[in-house]
Amino acid sequence: MTKRDSHRRHSLRLRGYDYSWTGAYFVTICTHNRASLFGEIVNGEMRLNDVGRMIATQWRSLSKRFPSVQPDAFVVMPNHVHGIIASIDVGAALVAAQGMAHRINPPRRATTRVAPTRSLGTVIGAYKSLTTVEYAHGVKMLGWSPFDGKLWQRNYYEHIIRNETALSRIRQYIKDNPARWAEDPENPARITHL
Repeated sequence: MTKRDSHRRHSLRLRGYDYSWTGAYFVTICTHNRASLFGEIVNGEMRLNDVGRMIATQWRSLSKRFPSVQPDAFVVMPNHVHGIIASIDVGAALVAAQGMAHRINPPRRATTRVAPTRSLGTVIGAYKSLTTVEYAHGVKMLGWSPFDGKLWQRNYYEHIIRNETALSRIRQYIKDNPARWAEDPENPARITHL
């Protein structure tokens, strides 16, 4: 194996699937080196620190940056986040609405452009970038603990949610995640004691 080959990563993405398609995705994003930066679990509940609150706020505001994205269930854990992102086809809805308006009152000039649907990778990349920039600002201006080189791991885990049963099950998993921290594979204390 050459040095170049050792740096190639195996893709976790479903081959042939277009991640800009309308759908729902379960996402897990871990901090770099699994550093616990966002708060702590106390009696089965996540107690967010200022960084954790910022992480949650940025997640909730994804639809402001990406109108075709609707954040769903979400939890911040000490060193990772779990969330559901629904990608809706806002463009098709706007085009249909514009088409109806054109029949009633045809435009005299160009209409507002419809933004294309964004891929899941674009949305997660933007989220990671926005939170990293805000965290770095917090380190400089608010005395937050510095992170080691990077805030997030290079990649993220995603799972395509295929039906309502899976959606309900994953929402429950996200809700229950803090209570199961002792068994969580991302818990550094659990990893140490194995």
